[in-house]
Amino acid sequence: MNHNLLQQTLGNIACELPGATRIFHAHKLDFCCGGQLSLSEAAARRGIDAEAIADELQALGALKAEAVDWRTAPDAELISHILERYHARHRLQLPELIRLAQRVEQVHGDRDDCPAGLTDLLRYMQQELESHMLKEEHILFPALLDGMGLQATAPISVMRMEHEQHGAALQRLFELTQQITPPANACNTWRALYSGLDEFVRDLMQHIHLENNVLFSNALNPTRQSL
Repeated sequence: MNHNLLQQTLGNIACELPGATRIFHAHKLDFCCGGQLSLSEAAARRGIDAEAIADELQALGALKAEAVDWRTAPDAELISHILERYHARHRLQLPELIRLAQRVEQVHGDRDDCPAGLTDLLRYMQQELESHMLKEEHILFPALLDGMGLQATAPISVMRMEHEQHGAALQRLFELTQQITPPANACNTWRALYSGLDEFVRDLMQHIHLENNVLFSNALNPTRQSL
């Protein structure tokens, strides 16, 4: 089974195995924007042991039946889930993260390990993500709900391109925060910031995964019946 897992794409594994995204996140493997890479390829790029990760994933197999398989869910149900679980959540997360980051930079700006520039990066991400979500809410999602999946190739391509930009911003976030690892002597505000960042990153990656690897793939699949 490990050989099979090694050759599967991260996106497919994330769809097949509940809990796989947690393992990918722990190993800093990009299953959303980089979901087209096989586990073997992605691990090689990170310089980590693909076999060991495959062993972790194999242990998840027994849990498969316990989670929703969004690939077979009606489009309306998946879109509703994305809107409620991710769009609404991001709009709550980012203002508080920006406030905390600004506080950390103001108080600890003289330290070498201070994430200088994080506030500006989060403001940029908030602006770009809000624009992106509004396009989905007012243009793409209504089109998909009207059964226009194959006619939505162009806007889907734009959304995927913007997802790549979100992925690049996440990489910059990791660089500024030492992989979201607070210093040993970090204050409570600093620790709260990084805890919130970790949750935000997990949510955003899962959000992009559900769109790229499930919703958009379903929409562009000519053999799939409209649900």
